Amino acid sequence: MRTGVIAKKVGMTRLFGADGRHVPVTVLQLDGVQVVGRREADKDGYTAVQLGAGSAKAKNVAKPQRGAFGKAEVELKAKVAEFRVAEDALLDVGAEISAEHFVAGQLVDISGVTQGKGFAGAMKRWGFGGLRATHGVSVSHRSHGSTGNRQDPGRVFKNKKMAGHMGARNRTQQNLEIVRTDAERGLLFVKGSVPGHKGSWLTVQDAIKLPRQDAAPYPAGLRQAAQNNNADVSADNSVAADESTEG
Repeated sequence: MRTGVIAKKVGMTRLFGADGRHVPVTVLQLDGVQVVGRREADKDGYTAVQLGAGSAKAKNVAKPQRGAFGKAEVELKAKVAEFRVAEDALLDVGAEISAEHFVAGQLVDISGVTQGKGFAGAMKRWGFGGLRATHGVSVSHRSHGSTGNRQDPGRVFKNKKMAGHMGARNRTQQNLEIVRTDAERGLLFVKGSVPGHKGSWLTVQDAIKLPRQDAAPYPAGLRQAAQNNNADVSADNSVAADESTEG
């Protein structure tokens, strides 16, 4: 089991495939995602990695957290999350995860906080049909109707669908497809919509209901490894160019 990543929602756009069809995608950005802590079985009773993303000012970070970031020798992070991993998937503190942690065509689960809608009526919040809009209903067409029972039990049951605060809930979208990745800019292009508003933090993990894709790097796609691969490709291209010139 690999670690997930922390991503920031940038917005939505669309990509065009080779056949000319367009795919609506949500753009997610990996902003300095680093390992800031480890949880090991012999010490903590379980194995996990603690990731941090973004950057924060010192005044906005609690003193214990500042101490933890200083011990890990990483800059202050705006968002921290912990991911359970297998023992052979533990990462070193300070390692930075690249967008190449995921591959095109892979399915992922994305969790976040939905957009808050404020106080909403029963029709908007729960999809109620409302009351009749003809004779006998006076200025209450969109009300939810009666909510209680008779004298027994003489109360409204808990979890009754009524008007109230809508949105701002933790939600997870499962089996969303990674359409494309951009390691240089740290971007993920995910098919469809995801929870949250622009600028909100999300967690992206391998789909829990499906086996991990073989092309996905294990234990993780690290930025240093991606840079080394790019350097090797550039070196090979330059050598090929020199050989063609000499020939």
